Amino acid sequence: MADTVLEAIEQAADELAELGPDNEKLGRLTDDAAAALRRTGVIRLLQPAKHGGHEAHPREFAEAVLATARHDGSSGWVAGIVGVHPWEMAMADPRVQEEVWRSGPDTWIASPYAPMGTARPVGGGYVFDGRWQFSSGTDHCDWIFLGGRITDAEGTPLQPMRAAHFILPRSDYEIVPDSWDVVGLKGTGSKDVVVREAFVPEYRVIDFGSLVDGTAPREAGLTNPAYHVPFTCAFPLGITAAVLGIAEGALAHHMAYQRQRVQITGTKVVDDPYVLTAISEAAAEISASRVALLDNASRMYDAVAAGREVTFDERAVGRRTQVQAAWRAVRAVDEIVARSGGNALRGDNPIQRFWRDAHMGLAHAIHVPGSVFHASALTQLGIDPPPGPMRSMI
Repeated sequence: MADTVLEAIEQAADELAELGPDNEKLGRLTDDAAAALRRTGVIRLLQPAKHGGHEAHPREFAEAVLATARHDGSSGWVAGIVGVHPWEMAMADPRVQEEVWRSGPDTWIASPYAPMGTARPVGGGYVFDGRWQFSSGTDHCDWIFLGGRITDAEGTPLQPMRAAHFILPRSDYEIVPDSWDVVGLKGTGSKDVVVREAFVPEYRVIDFGSLVDGTAPREAGLTNPAYHVPFTCAFPLGITAAVLGIAEGALAHHMAYQRQRVQITGTKVVDDPYVLTAISEAAAEISASRVALLDNASRMYDAVAAGREVTFDERAVGRRTQVQAAWRAVRAVDEIVARSGGNALRGDNPIQRFWRDAHMGLAHAIHVPGSVFHASALTQLGIDPPPGPMRSMI
């Protein structure tokens, strides 16, 4: 089934590419671009089979996101972000799954997961408030996952913090117009969302700790190993795959542009050994980033498929691999853009859009290297897993 999705993405390639500038101008995916993504089935790759999904291998999901982002960065980014949400929804209460997919398998779910909201317990659930940034693809979504902190009855956040993901229908939150004015990934429409005193029933809440420690899929009775891959591998996978796909798209446009280009010195690029060497080095770096990301996802999958728990050390190394893959690929994009000449940065040349999209994707919090690299080094030195922020998202 994953091969069928890849075929559908390639069949939609020209349409996705042509709609890229329109997405950027509109500040979100056009309705045609969203419809094209729905036709490919990429968002349903990690969705439960009982709700029309494919329950695919995480590697196959990443490959489909890579393929989509090669044609248009914003479409690939939405595929990577929105596409991981059905994976988590598989761990939710069956009642909310039925609510979400009652109208059909192509219902999309937005996020973000950052715990920017507060949830005060009341009878049967929580009263939820907050404002969140970066809700990618949100205009085309009918439900949303929102991160929040649980408080006591008076509204004071619990200590230590207890975080959860709250699931809300479109009627319970507001999308803030004109809240996405950025340099790259403009077409993702990653706008702010606001929730005001919404009641969220208990069955629409997933404890964040249970996602990270792996108890959520076990308690949900899920048997497919795809759902037992650590959250800290699955959640970043679509994001980083989108960045690497954007890098591949930048390289493809660069190669097409350079074939006939004559530099101001009169030298054809195909006769310039310095530029050709830089192109080859960049291509090798982007390819190596792809291999590293996909291999990491496969290793995690193989471990849980064998019935083994993925250790903190392995998760830290996996996050290090994922973060470094993104940085490595975007540095390579910088190298080829620097050798593309001034005309590559004109508004009608797609190279500059892929370059901007790549850097915007690298700025996502999941790609911040400091604490991830620190924690990974400590664990490999045999030091007990570090406390506090360095454990976050590992």
